[in-house]
Amino acid sequence: MLNNWAVVPTCLPLVRRRCRACASERFRANGKFRVNANHKLLDAWLLVLCTACGDTAKLTVLERMNVRSVRPELLDRMHDNDPGLAAEVLQDPVMRRRNRIALDWDDAWRLDTGGSDHLGREVIDVAVRFAARIPVRPVRVIAEGCGLSRAEVERLIADGKLVSPVRLGGKLSGDFTFMLKR
Repeated sequence: MLNNWAVVPTCLPLVRRRCRACASERFRANGKFRVNANHKLLDAWLLVLCTACGDTAKLTVLERMNVRSVRPELLDRMHDNDPGLAAEVLQDPVMRRRNRIALDWDDAWRLDTGGSDHLGREVIDVAVRFAARIPVRPVRVIAEGCGLSRAEVERLIADGKLVSPVRLGGKLSGDFTFMLKR
């Protein structure tokens, strides 16, 4: 029987970028946008606050875009400070590269295993789905879902009792499956 687990975001991730006021490297996005129009050109930023000093930084979302080329729904969502849009913007690799930022997903996600009925079985077949592109170590997900330590999971991999079509070392942000034989 295939078990379905989900890696689900619990809040917006921290933004890793150097603060110009205090040299901290963590910013919190609260979902607020700033939109500025200059004649027919539009600029939009996602505002982030330094976790140490509270200084505000702007992450460029739109730069010198013609007003007519911006979808009205997108503009409405920015004016409404839609937190879902903030999550979408932070997930955009082009925006992250343009603003020279990285995301810190520590403590910003949870694992939903759908219950603990799988813990007593001899063979567990699991499909892990990601609700957002959250880079996480598969070993950590498996350890948390099965109630094991990461060292035990590493030992099971080495013994061939934990197998997967994907490489379980490093980080993944996409769906994967694995089978655990106890």
